[in-house]
Amino acid sequence: MAFRGGAQRSLGSFLYNRLLNTSYSSSSTCTASAAANGRGFSTWVSSRRSSFAQTTEIPTSIPLKFANTQCGFALFLRKFSVGTSSFSSSDQMSLIKQLRERTSAPIKDVKAALIDSNWDIEAAQKELRRRGKVLASKKSSRMAAEGLLALAHSESKAAVIELNCETDFVARNDIFQHLALALAKQALLVESSSQLISGVFHVPSEDLEDSKLNLEHPKVSGEITVQNAITEVAAVMGENVKLRRGIVMSTTSHGVVSTYLHTSPQPGLGRIAGILSLSVEDKNSQLDAIQRVGSQLAMHVVAAKPLFLTKELVSSDVLESEREILKSQAESTGKSQMAIDKIVEGRLRKYYEEVVLLEQKFIMDDTLTVKKLLENLSMEVGSPVKIESFFRMEVGEGIQRLEASSASENLAQAI
Repeated sequence: MAFRGGAQRSLGSFLYNRLLNTSYSSSSTCTASAAANGRGFSTWVSSRRSSFAQTTEIPTSIPLKFANTQCGFALFLRKFSVGTSSFSSSDQMSLIKQLRERTSAPIKDVKAALIDSNWDIEAAQKELRRRGKVLASKKSSRMAAEGLLALAHSESKAAVIELNCETDFVARNDIFQHLALALAKQALLVESSSQLISGVFHVPSEDLEDSKLNLEHPKVSGEITVQNAITEVAAVMGENVKLRRGIVMSTTSHGVVSTYLHTSPQPGLGRIAGILSLSVEDKNSQLDAIQRVGSQLAMHVVAAKPLFLTKELVSSDVLESEREILKSQAESTGKSQMAIDKIVEGRLRKYYEEVVLLEQKFIMDDTLTVKKLLENLSMEVGSPVKIESFFRMEVGEGIQRLEASSASENLAQAI
């Protein structure tokens, strides 16, 4: 803050007359004095315009009653400093900027860490990491329903993981995205005999957390365990970060694994994933057409949300429950029992078309069902083609329900 012209002279005159009780002149020099039995301060004075940042103060031992200071029109300012540093303000700002770029921590935390470390940037970085880990452990119980799905695949296998955070802002951060992609690649390396049976293997998060990653990000790099990498990213981001789940799908015969990611900020990342494996009986068949249709069917899985592959895989409990609901709705019409039975059977066929993949209408051509699409593909390649398995995953699905269920249980226990 700077004072100009008359304001500078009037305030200078007021302070001078008030504090020193003496006259002033146009001279640009001044002296300072101190109390007879204590310490005083001399203040640097300039007849030119100055700001608070240009003032200093020096303790003296001259008795105040002997002061006879003559100064020109100027502003007398006193600046008390809390501490001193060998770094200039420009050096300090440079260190703050460097540490901010290294850690992405809030500026106030960066400055506090540098001050506590006497402006040693390496020590300050370690201090920020220590504080961040403590903060991350405190936030680990908070709900994390945002995040991203990350995909990695090879010729015969694909892996999808879900990495959660608290806000979409963190999900867009390059550190978070780098970690998610690294976790997907790590999940692809997981082997299990169950893959040979079902084609879909659910990767336990604890199996991944104990494995090691080799991260190559400027802010989190080097060989580190998955659990420590998640903690580091949580410390940098200031939010709860959690590896929720992962799946690996493979094809055991001649075929392909096709994938599709919806709402993808960059290749390999998205919020909804469809993954599907196709196989063909003739091992000499060309896979180009199968890969093309497989990609379309993976997109179909994301859009149509099928629950079962075939009608035979719909469990009897689910089917009976749906039948009871449809029967209750039909009875409310007041029609005969024969008419009610026909209505129920008709609506069950409609239910199959909604939840069974092979019975659904193909999203890219609603004149075809998925079953008919596969028949056409089989004719094109000259050998029967079938869907071995499929999986659909969406960020945060089920988390709100689980949180509400947990809250209800706690309330019930409290009551």
